Amino acid sequence: MFDFSSLTNYTENPPVLLVLLTVLFSFFLSGLIVFTYEMTTRGTKRPDNFIQSLLLVSIVACTVIQAIGDSLARGLGMLGALSIIRFRTTLRNPRNMVFMFSSLATGIACGVYGFEIAFLGTIGFCLVAFLLYFTPFSKNQNLVGALKFEIDRELGDERRIFDTLHQKAKHYALTKYTVYNRREDLPDGEVSTKKNGIAFYEYSISLKKQSDSWDLTDSLYELPGVKNVRLSFSEQDESELI
Repeated sequence: MFDFSSLTNYTENPPVLLVLLTVLFSFFLSGLIVFTYEMTTRGTKRPDNFIQSLLLVSIVACTVIQAIGDSLARGLGMLGALSIIRFRTTLRNPRNMVFMFSSLATGIACGVYGFEIAFLGTIGFCLVAFLLYFTPFSKNQNLVGALKFEIDRELGDERRIFDTLHQKAKHYALTKYTVYNRREDLPDGEVSTKKNGIAFYEYSISLKKQSDSWDLTDSLYELPGVKNVRLSFSEQDESELI
């Protein structure tokens, strides 16, 4: 087996062979991180720019650390140069941020010639990511969607609707409420006591499983005055970026 320790003595002016092996080893470890990300991500979208960033950022970090070496002057100069660049891209999902940091850490470890640390740290990170994939922490236990329906205020009973939501949904929260009143002409001096008009409700709702959506919509349609019930779910992709 090739002895890396024989090359790590040249930290100030590393030979070309050491630089090449370090870059290739950093690329290999970042490839393991990308493979782990691909296999443990439950979302359907795979942004190519994020995958490429995971592969390239470790090489960039490795190159920067090798260029700095043990020189304090180089480190301060590199810090000043990098401070000019403004990174405005943000990661919406914290898990993506963790994978980006892991690739950076791999490149930094390789840049200081800590090959054993880089290898064992990457293997440990990938193993833990695979273990978490098969635990309940990685599974979406609830379905979160938007529930919309209309109520004829003259026929409907809002209390029964709220009771139905309380029984069928795990969690729910009112996000929008709109009332359209119908004008009713009455003789002068008389006031109508009827609840005329239509009320539009929109809820953010959480269900335990997809089959509960049919039960919820059927129960709402059975109530008097309720119509146009719409329940929609959108995919919360964990690989989504801004």
